[in-house]
Amino acid sequence: MRASGTTGTPDRVVDAPPRRHRIAVLALPGVPPFELGIPSRVFGSVADSEGRPLYDVTVCTADGAPVLSDAGFTVQPAAGPEALAAADTVIVPPTHAMPELGRGGPLPPEVMAAIAGIRPGTRLVSICTGSYVLAAAGLLDGRPATTHWNLAPEFRRAYPKVKVDEGVLFVDDGDVLTSAGVAAGVDLCLHMIRRDHGAASANRAARMCVVPPWRDGGQAQYIDRPVPEPTVASTTATRAWALEHLGEPLSLLQLAGHARMSLRTFTRRFRDEVGMTPVQWLTAQRLELAKQLLETTDISIDLVAHRAGFGSANSLRAHMRTTFGVSPAAYRRAFSPDNDLAGVL
Repeated sequence: MRASGTTGTPDRVVDAPPRRHRIAVLALPGVPPFELGIPSRVFGSVADSEGRPLYDVTVCTADGAPVLSDAGFTVQPAAGPEALAAADTVIVPPTHAMPELGRGGPLPPEVMAAIAGIRPGTRLVSICTGSYVLAAAGLLDGRPATTHWNLAPEFRRAYPKVKVDEGVLFVDDGDVLTSAGVAAGVDLCLHMIRRDHGAASANRAARMCVVPPWRDGGQAQYIDRPVPEPTVASTTATRAWALEHLGEPLSLLQLAGHARMSLRTFTRRFRDEVGMTPVQWLTAQRLELAKQLLETTDISIDLVAHRAGFGSANSLRAHMRTTFGVSPAAYRRAFSPDNDLAGVL
């Protein structure tokens, strides 16, 4: 865009503001207010370097009419199904008013019609049991997904074509993403911000929402189990210590020694508390540190690998390609502040 002066000076080139990524949140009858509000709150906390919002979040319903939440008050939507058709991302929170979905039953005609109007290539997201809606529409067939751990057996029976993993907080399958129960919706939204605009933007949004930018482990740590004896030691202090020493070569024996446990006890207790093995957790934390260093510094790949505890650039490259499908150099280019395409969807 050009702004013309009246004093004979050359035209000044003014950067056009970036187009906001359009998110439509589908409110269905019986929607829980907490989950309904997550996208607006989290994505609404994201802005560019000049303070301009990067997401435009619209709450809509399948027919444009108000719906009754499960808290007893009415939700007045800003739009109807046309918002779904225009969206770049569609998010489906849970509904507690469609018990037939738990038996593999059909969606109401107006909901099915609204979902059918979503453009191909639109990113589809569910929060908690919003996964039932995507599954009932056939959008999860043959794909990995998650839902609330307590309902995983029912979900498997109702939708046997879906590859359910109830041990994780969310599943990112590219253009279809699903989260576990309630607060895991926050984790997924932060993950999407991280994927769209990098760790720094996700961290800022997390700070604004007063939540951790990344939670350890998966749903396994929340599954109902007998409460351990008060005298049973935890691995929490050792995890905090490990985060301060990621650049050092940490062995399982060192971790168990810090926790003052046998190797076998430490490994078992760690998995019970976090939902993954110590090695898996340590690799995930090192990858997060490496991503932050790649985004926020210009130090060499070798030094990033050293500071993140991978030992060599080759090791870092192998882990990043396996986990994220990109090399460290490509990741840095994608999220470089000097890259005009960084953060543009």
